[in-house]
Amino acid sequence: MIDTPFFNIVQDGLVLVEDKIRSQADGHNLTLAAALNHLLTSGGKRIRVVVTLLAGGMFHADQDRLITLAAAIEALHTATLVHDDLIDGALIRRGIPTLNAQWSPAATVLTGDFIFAQAAKLAAETDSITVMRLFSETLATIVNGEITQLFSSKWTANRENYYNRIYAKTASLFETAASAPGLLCECDRATIELLRRYGYEIGMAFQIIDDILDFTGEQATMGKPVASDLRQGLITLPALFYLETNPDDPILMGLLKSNFCDEDCINNLLASIRNSGAIHRSMDEARQAVSRALEALHQLPDGRERQALEDLARYIVEREI
Repeated sequence: MIDTPFFNIVQDGLVLVEDKIRSQADGHNLTLAAALNHLLTSGGKRIRVVVTLLAGGMFHADQDRLITLAAAIEALHTATLVHDDLIDGALIRRGIPTLNAQWSPAATVLTGDFIFAQAAKLAAETDSITVMRLFSETLATIVNGEITQLFSSKWTANRENYYNRIYAKTASLFETAASAPGLLCECDRATIELLRRYGYEIGMAFQIIDDILDFTGEQATMGKPVASDLRQGLITLPALFYLETNPDDPILMGLLKSNFCDEDCINNLLASIRNSGAIHRSMDEARQAVSRALEALHQLPDGRERQALEDLARYIVEREI
């Protein structure tokens, strides 16, 4: 977790959420408890949890139900990471071995399934049918996005495809993290829509920044190869901006035609993108999304929770790996 003022406001809640998630393995196979502990102690920003706790705090949500909701959202996120790492063949996340680096594919899949099941159980324990419906819709959106990415998004240089993909992958769960507390508190539709818009915009900005860092970061700090998305055939915003201003680049065009790029190709293209204006333009787009998030947030009740959500939104475009 990150030591910042907006995280510190909900520090006690963050501890309760982690305890709640760990307790989901009680009475089950001890290996599942070990897996949950490994996943929770391997780091992570817990930004979705913070959004949920702050949004719920803004409307004075019942603490126990809010903790349960935040635990459901973080458990869902954790389960998607378990399956993503297996799908991608990732052996390291945040500098720590993934589950699939240590276990068989079958054991990894089943562990992810268990966490999904417990996340759904937690969502049900909020005793809100609308929250449960939103939770299931979000899970379906995430899985549909992953299937689409596997079968039709590789080597696709298309803005609409990119935005749909990062919405499914990231922004949909941020939407839920922000708007579900409003449902829990039975806020009016206009308020829930403002919360949803805030979550959507910071979620889109969060993923755009991740995609920028995939080009500008270093493997030692990222825990994965630089330009890892490009290596997997995923064309993200910096590469899309570069393509728009350099449509005749022989390396990029060759990559899109052959659906293959060796190490020299990756390194040359990486240097070209870094030296172009593509990174700057991508940053501008992330900042615009945060500005839209703040516009929605400023129509919600003032107070320390709203200020913390403002600070969190700004942090998203200022963070470093």
